[in-house]
Amino acid sequence: MIARRTLLATAAALVLLPRARAFASRLSLRGSFEQGGLVVGNVAPGVTVLVDGKPVHVSPEGLFTFGLSYDGETPVRVHAVFTDEPDYEDVLQPIKRQYDIQSITGLPQEYVEPPPEVAERMKREREAIFAAREADSDGIGFAKPLDWPFAGRLSGVYGSQRILNGTPMAPHLAVDIAAPAGTPIHAAADGIVSIADDYYLEGGFTLIDHGHGVSTCYLHQSARLVKAGDAVRRGDVIGNVGMTGRATGPHCHWGLCWFQLKLDPSRATSTPEPPVK
Repeated sequence: MIARRTLLATAAALVLLPRARAFASRLSLRGSFEQGGLVVGNVAPGVTVLVDGKPVHVSPEGLFTFGLSYDGETPVRVHAVFTDEPDYEDVLQPIKRQYDIQSITGLPQEYVEPPPEVAERMKREREAIFAAREADSDGIGFAKPLDWPFAGRLSGVYGSQRILNGTPMAPHLAVDIAAPAGTPIHAAADGIVSIADDYYLEGGFTLIDHGHGVSTCYLHQSARLVKAGDAVRRGDVIGNVGMTGRATGPHCHWGLCWFQLKLDPSRATSTPEPPVK
């Protein structure tokens, strides 16, 4: 027998309900239930958890996580297999969001439409990022709300369609934080540095693995202060704000992923906006 419960979340309900909720005596979910949200779950140790029929990594402490796509409208099924009580299934309905259109001009045209001679370099860099995001490590840095990497102005929001120099682009699935060049960038959570390199579009690029498929990335840095393999703690300085790669001014493109699914880091923090200097 399977016990079931359906969470039908609405935008209005999110205002009234806490961002943590227990669905059974030994299963709870917390985080953002909106499109682009990172959901963190907790079960009793040893319980098997499946999300939409696929098993997810459960830590010895009973922690697991999954993401909600930026345009997902299909209910997500979370199934827990207990050894001493009936299986339990929760159905989570993502909260639909409205996204903006953002126009950016002044970019060097070679970054909007890269020349053919850099195609191979971009392919290698995309493959390296893809491979790093496939890691399913044992870390649990994802389990607490993320810290904003530095104080600044939110200059680009998640989900907005980007129009670059008049050319429509794919949705912007990260947030941009503007601050003076050289501003220290801090790790949003504990983790292991997977990539620290200079890439064509991303400029000074760092990717940190926070465990269970969760990673954050930091783009356009003027300086990178960590290297691949380094263990970092929440708040450690990992680089400096810059405008390298495809950028019109000093800022950090800050991204959050669950494996290849790009999420909204602003929905995984304890405050909706970065601190202001």
